[in-house]
Amino acid sequence: MTAKLLDGKNLRDKILNELISKVDKLKSKPTLAIILVGSDPASEIYVREKEKAARYIGINFRLVKKPPSIKQTELEEIIENLNRDTKVKGIVVQKPLPKQIDGEKIDRLVAPEKDVDGLNPASDFYPATAKGVLELLRKAKIKMAGKDAVVVGRSKLSGLPTALLLIKGDATVTICHSKTNNLKEKTSDADILIAAAGVPKLVTADMVKSGAAVIDVGINRVGKRVIGDVDFERVKKKASFITSVPGGVGPMIVAGLMMNLVEAAEK
Repeated sequence: MTAKLLDGKNLRDKILNELISKVDKLKSKPTLAIILVGSDPASEIYVREKEKAARYIGINFRLVKKPPSIKQTELEEIIENLNRDTKVKGIVVQKPLPKQIDGEKIDRLVAPEKDVDGLNPASDFYPATAKGVLELLRKAKIKMAGKDAVVVGRSKLSGLPTALLLIKGDATVTICHSKTNNLKEKTSDADILIAAAGVPKLVTADMVKSGAAVIDVGINRVGKRVIGDVDFERVKKKASFITSVPGGVGPMIVAGLMMNLVEAAEK
């Protein structure tokens, strides 16, 4: 058995092209505002990808860039101003933030109807990562209802919201994490396995049920390489569907964000 590769880049492009027509029907062109604090290289790459996608579908883009020395009160004021700006339909505070910033408080401050990252507990949206994962499953026609799903990772950016969307799709979901005993025993029963722990090659072939769908959310930098949480070369010989890193979930995060943004603009 060799798993079918789920191509996130191709699906992202299809979704973005579908969103163009939706944006064209809007009464006014909305704005996506991204706040970038500091100059983290990875964050700058992610922001450029989001800007590229926004402009591609016809959305205005506004970058608010601030030094890493920014104070909590200044960042809060920026968000409050964007909340009041009627042209801004989506707000993203790019992570990570400096240590002096209370990230939880910042997440709660973004207006729920503009929180296209889905990090405010009262947000109108699911986080883009989770939305991207579910779109991959749907487009591949991978059945969720009645299936056993295991999510390895419990972050509010990926693991937890992905588990919630799987439950919404009528899957029976188990959430595992760094303190889970007998992880292999749990993952080996999964029809759908989501790896989102941030640990390079955590999921090995002996942890995967034959014929399972394996979605790798992990992005780990090892030297100059970027690898996932799944031992791709070995697991692909056992799974029925699999994503690669890069090229799998990564592009779908951008697609999920744009889907949320257009939905926010349509309200």
